[in-house]
Amino acid sequence: MDSPRLLDGEAADDVVLLDDDGAPVGRASRSTVHTATTPLHLAFSCYVVRPDGAVLLTRRALTKRTWPGVWTNAFCGHPRPGEDVADAVARHACHELGLTVHDARLALPDFRYRAVDASGTVENEVCPVYVACVDEDPEPDPYEVMDLRWSTPEEVVGLVAAAPWAVSPWMVEQLRAGGHDLLVEAAR
Repeated sequence: MDSPRLLDGEAADDVVLLDDDGAPVGRASRSTVHTATTPLHLAFSCYVVRPDGAVLLTRRALTKRTWPGVWTNAFCGHPRPGEDVADAVARHACHELGLTVHDARLALPDFRYRAVDASGTVENEVCPVYVACVDEDPEPDPYEVMDLRWSTPEEVVGLVAAAPWAVSPWMVEQLRAGGHDLLVEAAR
């Protein structure tokens, strides 16, 4: 069966549904999957680092359905069915931030989280975490990102320690799962 198409010719924006062991079991429209009973699905997070070691933080646009206005890692997204996660990382970097990433590496391959935002919408994802490098300045899509800041790894850790309520819950958990060490290593 052919996958549905969007007007611009890209594959429809479906997400990969997963069983409790993380194996693919189906697909669902991204626009309808995030509810109060969100099924487990595949996503990814990406931290972006400049050659000088600065880490990009973004503030989610107020138009975002979940966690609007909070600070988070550079970007997140969902691979489409049949799409390699690394390809999805590159696609989202371009779409959300106008960036071409390079040297993307898988930093936390088994990261998984579940969180409920103030509206009651659930995030329930197996979410491998990547760290990628860039050599250019971002040009954010205002529907995705309302603000951004380049920070040192120590500033990122300090922000999460001082105000975990001001950042995405996945970023808090990622740094607790070893993300800080990965950011410091990537900054070298």
